[in-house]
Amino acid sequence: MVVKDSNGNPLTEGDSVTVIKDLKVKGTSETLKRGTLVKNIRLTSRPGEIECNTRKVRGLVLKTEFLRKA
Repeated sequence: MVVKDSNGNPLTEGDSVTVIKDLKVKGTSETLKRGTLVKNIRLTSRPGEIECNTRKVRGLVLKTEFLRKA
């Protein structure tokens, strides 16, 4: 299974990605701002999603359509 970012670049375990759109995080009052760097991603069983941790939110699942490989 190949997981791709918004530009079509393949993503692998441990990559760093950048958020390309402000994203509100469900269940919290936090917003991930455009340009936020997310390091050490983990791939899931779904090709359009990744798991990651940010400084403020742990155990976050993001859709790859809002990410760009750093």
